[in-house]
Amino acid sequence: MEHHPPTDPASAPARHIVCVVAARPNLMKMAPILAALGRLRPAPRLTLVHTGQHYDAAMNARYFQDLGMAAPDINLEVGSASHARQTAEVMRRFEPVLEQDRPDAVLVVGDVNSTLACALVAAKMGIPVLHVEAGLRSFDRAMPEEINRVLTDQLSELLFTSEAAGAAQLRREGVAEARIHFAGNVMIDTLRQQLPRAAALPAMLAAAGRPGFCRAGEYALLTLHRPANVDRREDLLPLLEAMASLSARLPLIFPVHPRTRAMLERFELMPMLRIPTVLPLAPMGYLEMLGLMQHARLVLTDSGGVQEETTALGVPCLTLRENTERPVTVAEGSNTVAGRDPARILDLCGAILAGGGKRGRTPALWDGHAAERIAAVIGAWLGRAAAPAPF
Repeated sequence: MEHHPPTDPASAPARHIVCVVAARPNLMKMAPILAALGRLRPAPRLTLVHTGQHYDAAMNARYFQDLGMAAPDINLEVGSASHARQTAEVMRRFEPVLEQDRPDAVLVVGDVNSTLACALVAAKMGIPVLHVEAGLRSFDRAMPEEINRVLTDQLSELLFTSEAAGAAQLRREGVAEARIHFAGNVMIDTLRQQLPRAAALPAMLAAAGRPGFCRAGEYALLTLHRPANVDRREDLLPLLEAMASLSARLPLIFPVHPRTRAMLERFELMPMLRIPTVLPLAPMGYLEMLGLMQHARLVLTDSGGVQEETTALGVPCLTLRENTERPVTVAEGSNTVAGRDPARILDLCGAILAGGGKRGRTPALWDGHAAERIAAVIGAWLGRAAAPAPF
């Protein structure tokens, strides 16, 4: 029998992982993962691909700077389009990246269109997919993100969950136990790392020209961007009217998402932002948003990431949706699913103002070390993948 000497790890070529980001929330998830993978020995070669799905160049650059991330190695510059066209364009532009230098794995995070698109390309080329933030389910197939979550998980070789419910859901969907890893929440890694650098409220108010608008702990914070809330006037207007009513009791700070601003202009609703007790702001960088969340009396949002961040900060949160794919933020954290009915939203706000609101507790493994656990699993998996076949 021919003898094959063991491979010297020091002389073997570095394993290669292509890491994909597409939207600003992806950056908060990817930053600690890249750092943790870079600390592995031997460290894999990492290529960061930004698909350009969220294409605000100035805001992207600001988030990279806030998070201490190097610029992407490749930017696909896809831009905005319908779900089908955007997904197809990401696939078309991502395939040559993998063909040029076939990596050992493609790592995707979250649930945006690019997550599914890149996972599909990799899986069809026989390249293993590693999915961070797997197993989350809203059980609402009307949400495009839900389709992306379900399909990406079915395509993935390694699935990293942020809460125990995610692992249980994957088992129900037939995912093999060996592929599931409960790692914790990488968003909280970033939050814990960056919280000491969070922007100060007085400085932000001064920059907005409203230095006396409110004090820490005495304002509400609103984020609103999902199509179900902003794409139709009959949905958006009642929410804005409810926010105006709330602002009569508690000043309201509203960083306006570009999509939301476009709809406000289309529906001629910009005057709703000129109420003296409402402070509209341009889209915020990560450190500014962290500072605004940290000191809010309550947060109203339709963002998944904000539900997690407010839970970690112990700030009462009302989710302006009929469901959430992050049930642990409700079961254990500070989040309440408020729905879209203005009367219910205002009743819940009143209860928070009267009684202190829901503070919750920190869920399991939201301890700032999720990325280290993810990197350890990937490192061991890469080692097994590189081992020569037994004779």
